[in-house]
Amino acid sequence: MTQTLGILGGMGPVATTAFMARVQALTPAKRDEDHIRMLVDLNPHVPNRHTAPEAAGKTLGEMAARLREAGAEVLAMPCNTAHSHAGAIRAAGLPFIDMIAATVEAVAKTGVTRVGVLATPGGEALYAEALARAGLEMVRLEGADREAFMTAVFAVKGGDDGAGPRGEMRRLAETLVQAGAGAVIAGCTEVPLLLRAEEVSAPLVDSAEVLAAVCVEMCR
Repeated sequence: MTQTLGILGGMGPVATTAFMARVQALTPAKRDEDHIRMLVDLNPHVPNRHTAPEAAGKTLGEMAARLREAGAEVLAMPCNTAHSHAGAIRAAGLPFIDMIAATVEAVAKTGVTRVGVLATPGGEALYAEALARAGLEMVRLEGADREAFMTAVFAVKGGDDGAGPRGEMRRLAETLVQAGAGAVIAGCTEVPLLLRAEEVSAPLVDSAEVLAAVCVEMCR
């Protein structure tokens, strides 16, 4: 018997719909009834996770409670940065799949010891803690490359997934590899909208793909 998945989404909207498609694609289904029921709060009006963290946490807690009341049995959120508010989401009383922890577990299985992270400053901080707990060293972008990363992410959010931001994300991933990363985490859900695994010269661990796989495992 499957469990109903509640998704806290909208951060951003395109990344959320792409995540839903991944859950569907990873589900071993031969008919409609084999798929997972998803209740989705695609809320692009969650306060800014960087500049208004307290308001963001309050909103995410309210979203989790509404999903529970609507019938969700397991919660997931395809936004790495917003996992700093995991406590507010867990207060709804449902199992919450930790995207950061699941991704670090997946990258640890590759056997590498130095891991590059493509993430926002907030997401990067969460990965720094999780990787350290796992005994892994993080390789991060430096200087102007950090700003370039955010520019590419906001380009996608604005509807531009063309050659410019795609080329920049490839360059940034390769910068991490050249700095010694044995694998690279796509630690922002906009990254895989611009970057494919075959475009990186080291294993690319996609946090959205990892989360979707765990959702399928838990809900089925």
